[in-house]
Amino acid sequence: MITTIYGTKLGMTQLFTEDDKLIPITVIQAEPNTIVQVKTTETDGYEAVQLGFGAIKAKKVNQPMAGHFEKWGVEPVKHLREVRLDSAAEYKSGDTVTVANFADIKKVDVQGTSKGKGFAGVMKRYGFGGGPGGHGAHFHRAPGSVGQCATPSRVFKGLRLPGHMGCETVTVRNLEVVRVDEDQNLILLKGAVPGGKNATVRIRQA
Repeated sequence: MITTIYGTKLGMTQLFTEDDKLIPITVIQAEPNTIVQVKTTETDGYEAVQLGFGAIKAKKVNQPMAGHFEKWGVEPVKHLREVRLDSAAEYKSGDTVTVANFADIKKVDVQGTSKGKGFAGVMKRYGFGGGPGGHGAHFHRAPGSVGQCATPSRVFKGLRLPGHMGCETVTVRNLEVVRVDEDQNLILLKGAVPGGKNATVRIRQA
């Protein structure tokens, strides 16, 4: 059974548990993912399936991709992702992966792209304390001394400095599956997952 699915983060809410505890919930809508291509050791050198998801208009599919979908006999989709398996021969093109596969799974790992923060200073990016707030100080939010003198006369690689923040691939591990709604293709997870609303995320068994 394939225990990986791609979906869209709808947002966050909260639920009461049976013992009246309020917990934060992230709602992810995972429409059925279609198996587009099956890769085996004999044909490709490894075992995997290519999952497709997301609706797309036929006129927006270029000719190479249209030929790819036609070859495997499936409808065009917007996104394609690959999932490694121990044995892919048991699946065929046109099969679907749904949230029902997660009905008995307790913990999952969720991967997504974090929100972009633009160019950020060291206090926001790394949590630096900064300098004094008053009393004539001229050092407030700067990173401070960064280099050395004559030896080695350079700034070391990896130093924590201002720069681009966010827009990184982030994986949150061992999130609890609170509820699976097969009718509406929803997975409710305890806690937060990377990305903003309508962001694409990957859910797989922990």
